[in-house]
Amino acid sequence: MTRKKVIFIAFAIEDERSRDFLKGQSLNTNSPFEYIDMSVKEAYVSEWKDKVRARIRRSDGVIVLVSRNSLNSSGQKWELQCAREEGKRILGIYAYKDDRTNIVGVNTKVWTWENIRIFIDSL
Repeated sequence: MTRKKVIFIAFAIEDERSRDFLKGQSLNTNSPFEYIDMSVKEAYVSEWKDKVRARIRRSDGVIVLVSRNSLNSSGQKWELQCAREEGKRILGIYAYKDDRTNIVGVNTKVWTWENIRIFIDSL
């Protein structure tokens, strides 16, 4: 049996429901992918950056939920910067079908099981 991939989910707090949906989707028995969610669920506190960096280091890759909320999310921007500094592979997934916000330097794809599976299998 192959080891589950550890994926850090970077998201704007306004998109928390989308993060929950992605996590739930991975539990679906028909889902072609599985991962362990390493995202930090607590509010931005002084030790937050240390916790995030430690979790990103333990992760095989990072999925960024991209939405218009991403443009103003200082926490998500920092998570993305940290992932780059740690040399992690990054996949952007559009959080909403009617929102095609672009984050410079993030290869963003439509949210499909196949796109996520291909990314996770490549790690």
